[in-house]
Amino acid sequence: MLVVTFETGFFAMAYAEDTGLRWPLVSDADRELYRAYGMLKASLMDIWGPATWWAYLKEFAHGRLPRKSQGEISQRGGDVLVDPAGIVRLHHIGRGPGDRYSVKSILAALDR
Repeated sequence: MLVVTFETGFFAMAYAEDTGLRWPLVSDADRELYRAYGMLKASLMDIWGPATWWAYLKEFAHGRLPRKSQGEISQRGGDVLVDPAGIVRLHHIGRGPGDRYSVKSILAALDR
């Protein structure tokens, strides 16, 4: 497993620390990999739409408060799972912050 971020330096390190990241983190500051997988900029509705508010409500219910982002919030994220043979087994482009696969579902894709 590998996690890719477009953040660098302090913000990349803070992300790894805040999330308790267990996998290597690499920076794609030029966002070439993001573009290659179709993860372009999100619309305002994608960023602040109902899915985002629902995700925030679930975080509140678990006693977690969202933090103000210091980075680019319009950059789409997503999940890509590439097997050792280079075959893409999972490719999901997130519509916004509330549209992400769970780690459990990504790991389940490993078993397929």
